[in-house]
Amino acid sequence: MKSEISFDYKNTLSSAVGFEGLDATHLNTRAALEAVRTLQRRAAAGKLGFAELPNDRATLKAVIEFAEKMRPAIDVVLLIGIGGSALGAHALDLAVRGPRPLQTDSAGRRRTKRSMPMLVVLDNIDPGTMAAALEKFNPRRTAACVITKSGSTAETMATFLIVHEWLQAALGKRTRERIVAITDPQEGDLLAIANKERYQLFFIPRNVGGRFSVLSAAGLVPAALVGLDVRKLLRGAADANALCWQESLEANPALASAIVHHALDTTKDKKIEVVFAYSSYLWGAAYWYCQLWAESLGKEIDRKGRKVEAGQTPVPALGVTDQHSQLQLYMEGPRDKMITFWTAERSRAEVRIPRAFSEYDSCKYLGGRKLSELFRAERIATEAALTQAGRPNCRWTLPWLDEYTLGAFLQMLEFQTAFAGELYNLDAFDQPGVELAKTLTYSLMGRQGYQQYARRLRVS
Repeated sequence: MKSEISFDYKNTLSSAVGFEGLDATHLNTRAALEAVRTLQRRAAAGKLGFAELPNDRATLKAVIEFAEKMRPAIDVVLLIGIGGSALGAHALDLAVRGPRPLQTDSAGRRRTKRSMPMLVVLDNIDPGTMAAALEKFNPRRTAACVITKSGSTAETMATFLIVHEWLQAALGKRTRERIVAITDPQEGDLLAIANKERYQLFFIPRNVGGRFSVLSAAGLVPAALVGLDVRKLLRGAADANALCWQESLEANPALASAIVHHALDTTKDKKIEVVFAYSSYLWGAAYWYCQLWAESLGKEIDRKGRKVEAGQTPVPALGVTDQHSQLQLYMEGPRDKMITFWTAERSRAEVRIPRAFSEYDSCKYLGGRKLSELFRAERIATEAALTQAGRPNCRWTLPWLDEYTLGAFLQMLEFQTAFAGELYNLDAFDQPGVELAKTLTYSLMGRQGYQQYARRLRVS
């Protein structure tokens, strides 16, 4: 890879953290090798869709052409989706352009009225948020990107109906020109509506689940609409694929991470993973990862039908902010956690701390230093403190945050998750536990065919 991403797990070893750490007997390289070969067989059989996405040139070309045509007419992209249909696009936007209101375009320039469109994610159906969004933005300069793999997700369809009415009141028959639908290629109500109304359509491949869809049209379309370089994104992911098929821990960071996570959970009882993102730009990716890890591995039954209730609980943390809100617990609380640091070697910008108030010791030693030096020192000190306290921690290091590196990193995390599923011997690509809540929601809202499920509920 042109952009080196590394995974360092030395602080998870017993040589660093004592009894709470791993030794060679815990790192089952034979199981890791079998995990790679099993996924290779699944990929050859067309059952590992996320690994194929970086090579989908037809979708990439269509997305770029659509975005370039649409972009001059809009200032805002309303992303209507939830879970994997929203978290991925939000992670891409935040990682490349930064947090609002400080957002820049993909070249690092601050947004102005003539900059690329703003991405607004409408993934939560809180009525107050919805009303505020419709009041704030101009429908004549807005596009709506509706994403649901099933084509019937309640939250997404409700938001779509509201936004459709809002757009139609301002645009009339031209409303169809401002709506793009991303869904299953063969079935679902959104597909039927999009065909009837002649919306622009893109598809999520049938062998790609929602939480693995960030590099499908579900992530690429909103990313391209707001000006991200989606070619570089897929190029990074394609280069990551080459690493992730390697059969050794030294060459394959995704495999190394999977086996370390699995070993800490199953041999050292580390049931919680704290994802400590030492970059505000990676904050959205931390939330995306939490869904990926939790939904993929949180399973009651393994492939042999045994009740295992597997999976780590992922918790996002932001460095350095959460050193002052969560670190006390991680240092001295229950020994049920592992910490994973995410960091970028190069900062997006450089800021020098002024030499002022030097008569005060709290200011004197800081004056003239770079803010990035303090930021880096905080992360190194936190790692060292956790290690000295016998708390296992590991680190992903990215050289820089651009589309290429981001595409590679997200693809590695998806491979890490798939490898972990094999190590746990469970299906990392289904989500049976989520379906009951969806079914009961449908019954409460009176959806046809779901009335019988209401009898299971006691509503106060």
